[in-house]
Amino acid sequence: MGVIPYIPTAADKERFDQDGYWISPKLLDDETIERLRGAHERIWKKDYDGAGMPLHAFQLSDQPFALRKFDNGWWINDEVRSVVTDPNLGEMASELLNEDVIRLWHDQVIYKPGTSGEETKAGNVGWHQDYGYWRASSTTNMVTVWIALQDTDLSNGGMMTILGSHKWGAVEGSDTFFEQDMTKLKQRFATRDWVEEPCILKAGQASFHHALTFHGSATNYTDQPRLSVVAHLMPGNTFYKEGRARHDNVRLLGPRPQFGQKFNNEFFPVLYSK
Repeated sequence: MGVIPYIPTAADKERFDQDGYWISPKLLDDETIERLRGAHERIWKKDYDGAGMPLHAFQLSDQPFALRKFDNGWWINDEVRSVVTDPNLGEMASELLNEDVIRLWHDQVIYKPGTSGEETKAGNVGWHQDYGYWRASSTTNMVTVWIALQDTDLSNGGMMTILGSHKWGAVEGSDTFFEQDMTKLKQRFATRDWVEEPCILKAGQASFHHALTFHGSATNYTDQPRLSVVAHLMPGNTFYKEGRARHDNVRLLGPRPQFGQKFNNEFFPVLYSK
């Protein structure tokens, strides 16, 4: 159980730097994929490992096709924990971000129901930048690792990225994950070249996208759910930045967090150190 080692090549790093995302080779073997799919089933039944609770657990609405999402599945599921804290994942992030130490910011376990061809926005994830939610972090040099637990393309609600959008900086109001009208969001954010590219993944592959890269996803038209496990990773010296933005991770710094305090306690484990 774990992530297959791979060192990103110069071409891989160039792709990440230029486009704002990179698709890995297959990082999970078939047995690990099946175990993570089983972990999904257990998580949604609230069959937790240990006596803890996740940071968040919710469904976007009470509609049957609404997206389900867990934050910090590693707190309550051993299979998720073994993947999102894997040193091999950390080493890949270290190479792509040019950082010596990589920690876990948090994870997500995401379930997008299949609609069997029904047209609905209930499972949409709006165009957004992850950093739109992470402005309490001192750096934008963070990466999201989205791991597919089945072959994934646009037919089952695969992710789309906007090429090169990480070079736009932190865009005001980009915390729009939960807004489901993709066309309306595009009109708001497409103030420069807007080139959409689907992330087409085989089961076990991962998309590494920069925290500033705009991305989103639409309907899963198949009759099977689209399952994924996601690791959000940060440099080891990331600290709490003063500003108007809050994030629930700030609470994990203790009862009186200080500006400049590093996210370096047990809630933010080190994956990799050079």
